Amino acid sequence: MDKGLSLYQKGLKLSLVSVVTSMLLSGCDSSSHLTNEQKLDKQLQDKIEVFNLTGDPSKNRNLPTIEEPLSQLGMKLFFSKALSGEMDVACVTCHHPVLGGGDNLSLPIGVDAEFSDLLGDGRHHSSSGDHYDGGPTVPRNAPTTFNIGMWDKVLFHDGRVESLGGTPGQNGNDGQGIRTPDSSFGTADENAGENLTIAQSRFPVTSPEEMKNFGAMDGTTNSEIRAYLQQRLGSYGTPPGLSLFTNTWLEEFQSAFEQPTATAEELITFENITKAIGTYENSQVFINNDWKEYIEGKKDALSESEKRGAILFFSSKEEKGANCVSCHSGDFFTDEDFHNIGMIQMGRGKGDGEKGNNDFGRYRETSDENDRFAFRTPSLLNVEVTGPWGHAGAYTTLEAVVRHHLNPQIALDNYDWSQIDPNIQAVDMVTNTQMAIDKLNSDRTASRDVIEIIDLSDEEIDDLVAFLKTLTDPCVLERECLSDWIPDASDSNPDAMRLNAVDNNGDYL
Repeated sequence: MDKGLSLYQKGLKLSLVSVVTSMLLSGCDSSSHLTNEQKLDKQLQDKIEVFNLTGDPSKNRNLPTIEEPLSQLGMKLFFSKALSGEMDVACVTCHHPVLGGGDNLSLPIGVDAEFSDLLGDGRHHSSSGDHYDGGPTVPRNAPTTFNIGMWDKVLFHDGRVESLGGTPGQNGNDGQGIRTPDSSFGTADENAGENLTIAQSRFPVTSPEEMKNFGAMDGTTNSEIRAYLQQRLGSYGTPPGLSLFTNTWLEEFQSAFEQPTATAEELITFENITKAIGTYENSQVFINNDWKEYIEGKKDALSESEKRGAILFFSSKEEKGANCVSCHSGDFFTDEDFHNIGMIQMGRGKGDGEKGNNDFGRYRETSDENDRFAFRTPSLLNVEVTGPWGHAGAYTTLEAVVRHHLNPQIALDNYDWSQIDPNIQAVDMVTNTQMAIDKLNSDRTASRDVIEIIDLSDEEIDDLVAFLKTLTDPCVLERECLSDWIPDASDSNPDAMRLNAVDNNGDYL
């Protein structure tokens, strides 16, 4: 009896051990009981924690709203043709809110367009314009102004406007100074203004192709053209002002700067013009998207495809991911650095190479051979609406530009020419782009830190593109929502020179 009981007890003990062991083993794989989507959520949560993501790049930033008086003044200036040399373009010509904060063109048509108020598709350089060759006049794609106030280190594709401090959250306003094309490399421009956005707004008016034009403005220095424009708006000094037109700019500046008795000479300065424009641009904050909602706890904000795409985005090649995060890092999705990704080169170029139609990118600023063909990493917020993509706007679909990143050589060899306007100057596109890819390959051989060749399936690419679209703020898709950043008939038109943008069908944007 005692022996049988002992055997029973031993059997019971062995049974309990088996159960406990089974429980412990199943505990080693805590995800075994999870659904497929829950597993995706767990993987994605791990990535969010590893990269310390919050979904909100505006945190700890002091950004203006569009309702502020200075933003309103800046909006009116942004839409006024009076700031261009021949009064035929405005800042908004290349940066319209409805067109993703850009112009929806691979390469911009600035001055001397056939129809000055026609923006986007159908805008062409007039055959009677300066340096006409049938193609676009500006050598680089127009970057979006959306969320421009979140850049802390550099602006422009080559970073020629650069914060010498680059302190996070400061938009260049960190006391270290800002370098611009008006100062030597590494040296602060004392006239740059208080942040990167203001600093960059000083330069489109000095570009002959963008706003300055040639003709009567040819030969003028940057400081001379700025002085000319401030006097034109203020109707003072030697140039012909806007006296033949409506001109109530003084009242607008007095109100916005809260100086009701100040004179035009005191208030309508280029410093104040760019301060207002920069404030308007910095008010373009569009960061509310599905990805942000997901990080903040709304797990159904993303579909399974979008979650798979996010995991690919934030995973390294060794983890069977796309390693996008190596450059597109943080909540703003950019490291604000420069990389050669063998991007397609077309258009007039920046005067580089034997024929002058190549573009050496960051190298033009640093003269560092490692920077040849390197361009600034763009933010991916609202990337769905900020195309065409690439420094020369070579790609018109997100899928195509994603595929380029995965293998630039295959992308060049299979480039779809039908996606670009046939007027774009592209006779040396293959030769110039191959130079960039050859440089990329040599850097890879030398074990420099460059993008990797990554093989993804078509389904994985679809997932990646799906994730990128979750970074879109719904407001940028709706004209009504964007209307706050676009003057309407009820807003004052200080010089009667407002650009009333229309599309190729004649409909107002």
